[in-house]
This record gives sequence, C-alpha cells and structure tokens, in this order.
Amino acid sequence: MSSLDYDNTHEPTQGPHWGKGTVIGLTAGLVLALAGDGYLLKRTSDADHQMAQMQAETQSQIAKLGDATTELLQQRLKALDDEMSAAIKGTSTTTSAALKRAQAEAMKQSQELSNKLQEQQQQVAAQIGDLKEATSSVDSKVSAVSSDVGSVKTEVPGHAGAPLFLHTSPEYAMKRLLAAGSGDIFQVCHVFRGAERGRHHNPEFTMVEWYRLGFSLEQLMREVADLVRAVLGQDLPLEFVSYRDAVRRHAGFDPLDAGIEVLQRAAQALGLDARHAREAGRDELLDLIVGAQVGPALGAATLTFMHLYPASQAALARLDTQDPRLALRFELYHRGVELANGYHELSNAAEQRMRFAADQQSRAARGLPVASLDQNLLAALDAGLPDCAGVALGFDRVLMLATNAASIEDVLAFPTERA
Repeated sequence: MSSLDYDNTHEPTQGPHWGKGTVIGLTAGLVLALAGDGYLLKRTSDADHQMAQMQAETQSQIAKLGDATTELLQQRLKALDDEMSAAIKGTSTTTSAALKRAQAEAMKQSQELSNKLQEQQQQVAAQIGDLKEATSSVDSKVSAVSSDVGSVKTEVPGHAGAPLFLHTSPEYAMKRLLAAGSGDIFQVCHVFRGAERGRHHNPEFTMVEWYRLGFSLEQLMREVADLVRAVLGQDLPLEFVSYRDAVRRHAGFDPLDAGIEVLQRAAQALGLDARHAREAGRDELLDLIVGAQVGPALGAATLTFMHLYPASQAALARLDTQDPRLALRFELYHRGVELANGYHELSNAAEQRMRFAADQQSRAARGLPVASLDQNLLAALDAGLPDCAGVALGFDRVLMLATNAASIEDVLAFPTERA
C-alpha cells in the first residue's frame, strides 16, 4: 500500500503563498500572447514555403509505400477491362451496360482499398517514428560521449574553466532560490536536450517549471491537471496508476522483480539491437519499454498520472516511506504523450550526496564519462531546502494536443531544421 492515497474526490488545500490559479493564468496568458504575436501559429512566407515543401515530400514518401499494391490493382483492373471488352463484342447492349457498371464498382472498391492502405501506412510510419525516438534515446545513453547525453555543450570566448552546457532544466538554479527563501516559484523558459529529436521532440523547447512549498505529490498532480485542462479547454477525468501496475498491464512483466534478461528481450522486441540491449543498464531498458510501449497506451481519454517510480529512476525525489524501492515521482500522460514530470523533492543534503556518488560510481564502472558534482546545489541543500514538490511541464507538447498537431514542429515557429 502506498503512502499516498489517491482519492479522486479529495481536493488539495491552497499553497501558503499563491493559489493554483496563478500558474494556470500564467500559462493560458502565455498561449494567448504568443498566438497574438504570431510567435507560435503564424510563420513568415519563407517558413510557410518550407513547410509546404516538407509536407509535399512526406506525402510523396507515403505514396511510394503503396506503389506495389497500386500497380497490382491496376494490373487486375486492366485484365478485367480486357475481359469485358471481349465480352462486349459478343453481347447485347444491355449486357454491355451491366459489365460497365461492374467495372465501375470494381474501380470504386479498389480506390477504397488503396485509401485504406495509405491510411494504415501513415499510422505505421508514425508508430515507427515514435519507436525510433525511444530506441535512439537508449542508443545514445548506452554509447554516451558526454556526462549528460541530453546536454548541449557550448563555448564562451575567454572562459577557461570547466565545460559549459545549455541547461536541460532550470531545476538546480530554482532549488538554490528556494533554499534562499524565495517561497513558491515558477519559471517559463527554453531548455535544450541534444540527444532527442522526433515527432514529440525538438532539441530546444519551452518548459514550464514550478515548485510549491508544503504540497504533497497528490496536491501537485491535481494542480498540474487543472493547468492542462485549462490549456486544452477540456474537463478531462483523472486516472492514477502506479508505475508497477502500468508496466504489468501494458508490457506483461513486473518492473521491480523481473530479471535483466526479461528486460533485454522486451527491449529487443521493440527494436533495440542485441549489442545495445546487452550493454544497457536496467533503467535504460525500462526507459525504452515505458517510452515505446507503456506510455503510448496511457491517457486515451483521461489525464493519466503514472506515479511511484523505481527509486533508481528518481535521484532527486524522496522515497516512499512504506516501500523504499519506490520514489515519490510522477509523469502525466494524455493521448499517449508524456506531458509532465514531477517529484516530492529530496531535501536531505547527505542523502543527495550519497545518490550522486552512487551514480558516479555506476557510470565509471560502465566506462561512461563522470560529471563533477554541482557544489552550488549541494551547498543550497546544506543550507536547507524547504519541504516542497516540483514539476516540469513540456509546454509545446500541450499545444500539440490542444491544436491536434501531428508533430511538435507544427507548434514551433522555428524548429531546429528551420532555425
């Protein structure tokens, strides 16, 4: 039994500094402001032209997939036409008309079959693209060349110190502000994750991140739901499912008890090659399986919160007091898309140091680069991080769902390829 009781009738109390309407109003206002300025949904004529070209190329590629089937249909229609022509020469006008009607019906059926085939090819192409995103992410992690595969390295003229990277999240800096007494805090910013590219990924994207003092994980989940409902304009029902139950239901094994061989076989069945499956760690394999198989099955008509993750996948979160194998972490899914990731934040500085050190040892043992510890963050934890829960929400993905866009590129004025 979890230490969190997710009673759908329970309403969280208000936070000590500002109400949940602040975040909702901020994000809804941002949508309107960006749309009004033409930042998100309007493009320059050059960008429109490029998008049209890309769409035309995509349609051309999809059409090519059905060439073999189309050719076969055409051959069959020609044979039918030849047969009918021969028959028409020796039959009456009435018989000829009947044969022509049969020919028209056959052509209609062949067109319907061709359309259905093309629709299925588009769906398969999208699924293949999603699977490639998940497997390429694991491939990158296994063969990492930097200490953080999501980090984008940058250079600053005159800087001779340690390497600099664009931030993947404002989390560390925001926790330093929390420790300094900021109180409830939020930020809307661009972040960068260089290893991710696909239908749901752009290396540069907009993140809404906020922290609430005195909030439980359940209270934060319900506040996130309020925000997403406001942006989507839908009063969607909520669903809470544990990580363990979700993997059991959609992948067919217990993620806490299954052996590494079970995970390797499951990952290979999803397209990960045998070498990378052998080299990948347990958490990397679970990331692939959840990203490619479990997540896409969640939240079809609900806002689904998958919570209580394995402790090894939540280095900055508190552990569940009733089962220390689990951490107080959640992810939000809607229509198979991951939208948000939240923690009940770990505030114990000594415990955080131990987790960072264990991660460094694990990376060193596997021959991966090891990053130095963020001493500024650790100093802030030493000073005292208040009890809080925090979440990061992918703003562009929410816009994708709000506008029924097929790709994140459709809600970005300048995705990486056109930046």
